[in-house]
Amino acid sequence: MQNEKFKMKNLLLIGGIGVLIVLGILSVNALSSAKTELANLRVQQKEMSLLKEEFALLKNRVDSLKDRRSLTKVGGIVQAVDEVFATSGLKDKIKSVKPVGRREIKDALEEEAEVQIEKVNMNEMINIFYKIENAPMILSIKKAAIKTSFENPELLNITMTLSLVKIQDSK
Repeated sequence: MQNEKFKMKNLLLIGGIGVLIVLGILSVNALSSAKTELANLRVQQKEMSLLKEEFALLKNRVDSLKDRRSLTKVGGIVQAVDEVFATSGLKDKIKSVKPVGRREIKDALEEEAEVQIEKVNMNEMINIFYKIENAPMILSIKKAAIKTSFENPELLNITMTLSLVKIQDSK
């Protein structure tokens, strides 16, 4: 009887140890998978943080363009060129403004014109590019050719293609 009690205690002790070992293994596996999941979530967090910063930059650029387009209402590319050059005092340097074409983009209309400017110095050219870049409308330079003037090599002749994007009002 005592022998049976001793055997029973040993069996219970061995069974308890076995249960503890199984619980230990299960908790180590759970801890290991939790650590792996935590590492994966940290990687995802870093990626999301980078995407958040990139999104914020793009949103600022889009908002800036939206603000610029609403500042000035222009009838077309010729009027836009007149406004840009009138504020810079270089309107008399424009030789010609020839509308090249227009095309519809999703919810917008893009107009292009070839602008020829003659006899400007380097400072005036920089001012022209600055005015175009910071115009209160969506105006961009598609291409530009800069050559020295035939009469005075210190002066420049500029031929550029400008593009005006006008957002069409949804009706």
